[in-house]
Amino acid sequence: MAPKESKKKGQYERQSPARESFRRFLRHRSAQVGLGILLVLVLIAIFAPLLAPYNPTQILKNEKRRDVPCIHLLGCPADKNEHIMGVDGNSRDLFSRVLYGSRLSLQIGLITISFAILIGGLIGAFAGYVGGWVDNLLMRLMDVLMAFPSLLLAIAIVTVLGTGLINALLAIGIVSIPRFARLVRASVLSTKELDYVAASRALGASPIRLLFQRILPNSITPLIVQGTLGIATAILDAAALSFLGLGAEPPRPEWGLMLGEEKNSVFNAPHLVFFPGIAIMLTVLSFNLVGDGLRDALDPRLRGKPVA
Repeated sequence: MAPKESKKKGQYERQSPARESFRRFLRHRSAQVGLGILLVLVLIAIFAPLLAPYNPTQILKNEKRRDVPCIHLLGCPADKNEHIMGVDGNSRDLFSRVLYGSRLSLQIGLITISFAILIGGLIGAFAGYVGGWVDNLLMRLMDVLMAFPSLLLAIAIVTVLGTGLINALLAIGIVSIPRFARLVRASVLSTKELDYVAASRALGASPIRLLFQRILPNSITPLIVQGTLGIATAILDAAALSFLGLGAEPPRPEWGLMLGEEKNSVFNAPHLVFFPGIAIMLTVLSFNLVGDGLRDALDPRLRGKPVA
């Protein structure tokens, strides 16, 4: 029995760090829940045209405005059209709009954070590698941006650029840049002093090659975790801007816009704010849980410890 245990232990110790981290991530309870919710959301976004019974922008002329949900299996009269989540104030099927809203919210999160990671990562990498007055100048600029509440700064940017979804995405991306810039800068500052970087420099590697082939690939781990958490924040900020009338414009099916359109119906038609609100909550929760799992799985200090 002892040799078998020793063999298994040896096999586990020979696993690469990447494989071990991936294994820890898949066994993380929070990550499992988050991945499950996220998988459902992605499938809904992909198959929204097949799942939605109506066009999300179609006005149903024969339907009562702000009508309550009607589900035939739950006793709704068979002669009445089925609306699983009811009808909104413009006589549109809320269920179809919520389904299509998943597409827009996921696109918002991925596009804005990709933009922020690209720009912020380059700024942080350049500042950390060059150092000196360039580092001080860029980081003080990032400090100025971080001094403002992110949502307030996004509102100010959208006010200057004009309302609309594209400008809202740009504003959210801009306010997210400082987080990634400071994160990459810190990683570059610690990585560029390592022995293998010094060896490459001694062998005559150019500064660009050192930065993009030696330093940045080994500074990417914190970006993965922060990027996952940042997607949740971006989706929430986009919903807030749309709620205030500064983001998506009618009749686009966006969850924050749905809340803004029906905010005055919270007492007489609560289902119109309940379902979009639950959709936002589940989406943000899924990315936060996945980010929490990634943080624990990629933390080298937790290797060899039980999965939370």
